Parts: sequence; structure tokens; C-alpha cells
Amino acid sequence: MRQTSDYGPVIEFRDVAYVLPNGQPLLAGLNLQVQRGETLILLGRSGSGKTTSLKLINRLLIPTSGEVRVNGAPNAEGDVIRLRRSIGYVIQDVGLFPHYTVERNIGLVPRIEGWTVERIQQRVEELLQMVGLEANLASRYPHQLSGGQRQRVGVARALAADPAILLMDEPFGALDALTRDQLQREFLSLQQRLGKTVVFVTHDLREALRLGSRIALLEAGRLVTVLSPEDFLRSKDPLAAAYLHAFRDGLDPAANRGAS
Repeated sequence: MRQTSDYGPVIEFRDVAYVLPNGQPLLAGLNLQVQRGETLILLGRSGSGKTTSLKLINRLLIPTSGEVRVNGAPNAEGDVIRLRRSIGYVIQDVGLFPHYTVERNIGLVPRIEGWTVERIQQRVEELLQMVGLEANLASRYPHQLSGGQRQRVGVARALAADPAILLMDEPFGALDALTRDQLQREFLSLQQRLGKTVVFVTHDLREALRLGSRIALLEAGRLVTVLSPEDFLRSKDPLAAAYLHAFRDGLDPAANRGAS
């Protein structure tokens, strides 16, 4: 991959479309930029194109048309493995390897990158502390952890090789309310310290307003608007207003948690 530039967006969608083999469009005409160090929220209902957009960044999906650029270069160019190793990825069901200990899960990418055993062990200890886990959990397996602990390990694994970009797909969506609140607080604290460029998928407006630098609202595969949390609260856009109305009434306008 090209070296990161100090200028211009870190991630850019240029008129991107994605259509399934059966002809069903999941994304159309997406033009969007993600700036260095920001947390851009992709907000929308099931089927709005959130997860599709996220997977286009690290080439888990390839655009049907248009171009996705990472660090100023088309992400279709170069080694896809190198691209993915340079981007942290956190998903709702964590995706930890069940037969690996916490330490081996977190150290996976550094090990592939050829780090020494001592350096990996030091990094694992550092990350466990960073995400609020006790050092003695390093020898446990995923099934021996709570849901919140597994999600913390997932975040630690994504940060292991210190990627500049972090993709997060509803990482706290399956957790109980108290654990989710705690992890959101920890994410904000981490982001303030680390300054990663984050693209964060959620269907939850409360989470979007709390965590985002900007909110990109998607509907039926199209980008509706991109606003700061403050501007979102004042927006007259009909869809944004519908989200706010439901939010203020204690409802969830995107309660369907299916694939997006």
C-alpha cells in the first residue's frame, strides 16, 4: 500500500455502487470521505448499505462500479492481504478463534508479521490493560469469557499491530445495556488517546450521537446526509427528523438487526 499522506481523506468512496449477482443493488452512487482521526458513523436501517460500505474498504467486497481509495490510492491496487493487515476490523460476534487463547488471538497479526515472542507478549499485556482486562485472562479461551470480555478481546486484537484505520461493525450491539454503555465509554477514552481513523456501523442513533465525529445517514443503499452530531440534532432532513422523533419517544427506527 502507498504510504499514508498527511493531506486528503484517509478513506474515500468515489461514485461507488455494489450490485449482487442477481441484480439486486445494495449500494448506489456513494460519494463519501473519511478524514484522519475522525470516527465516522454509518447509521441506517437493515438493508441501508452500512455493512456493505464497510466491507468495501478492506476489500471483503469489490465495487460493481466506482472506486474506493485508502490513503490516497485505489484499494483495488496492491496486495489485499497487506491492505487487510493494515486495517483493524471488529464485528458484533467478535470472531475469535475458539481454539486459541486470548493471548494467541490478540497476537495473531503481529505473529504473522514476524514480531518476536517477547514483543508480542509485551503488546498483549499492554492491550489487555488498555481495554480493561486483567492480565491473567491471557491464558483463557473465548468460551471462558463473558460477552463483554470477548468484545474487549476483539478490540484488542484489531489494535494489535497498531493500524491507523479501524472498522467496527455494530461491535456492541449484542451486549446488555450496562456492558454496552461501559464499552462505549472505553471506546471514547481509547479514541481520545489513540486518534485512529474509525468507520463505525450502527443502527442506534444514541450510539451514533455519542461516539461519532460525523454521522453518515444511509437509506436503501444511498447516502442521505452527513452531519456532525450537533447538526444532526438540528437537522430538518425528513429521515434524520424521523430518527430524532423516534429517539425522543424512546423508540428505535432501525430495530431490525438483520444484515445491512
